[in-house]
Amino acid sequence: MLIILAFIILFHLAAAILLFVATIHNAWWVVSPPGRDVIYADLWYSCNATCYPVENSHSVEAAYLQAVQATIILATILCCVSFFVFMLQLFSIKQGERFIFAAIIQLLASLCVMISVSIYTAENKNFHVLSLRQGSYGSSYIVAWVSFPMTLISGLMYLVLRKRK
Repeated sequence: MLIILAFIILFHLAAAILLFVATIHNAWWVVSPPGRDVIYADLWYSCNATCYPVENSHSVEAAYLQAVQATIILATILCCVSFFVFMLQLFSIKQGERFIFAAIIQLLASLCVMISVSIYTAENKNFHVLSLRQGSYGSSYIVAWVSFPMTLISGLMYLVLRKRK
């Protein structure tokens, strides 16, 4: 049982790290115009040599972008809260009732990641100015998609683990 707990803790921490990387790293969208520097865009900034805020990010037209920003941040927060709840429940709640609350929070984090990345997938052309629309998905976008099944599996592992001794 100790090995399973160690594996689950490491798996959860890996999912949290992936969420932090996806949220912070500036590579959701990559544009490489011929003869110019590569431009990296994330949910807040577009950067080549210098960084500029995403244009019109506070307008009504950018409601999709604001939804992506909010849900990816919420997913990161929920994943961290779920880990702390897991640690508290590990030592304080009797077997059979353990980890249900941590599992629910982690599954909500997974849902938020899925919503965030799905909105970005569907509406990414509307977020960027015309000069940045001919790009491709970057590493942070891929990391966000990878963190979705990891948070989902982690939440499901908590549900399975709740009855183990």
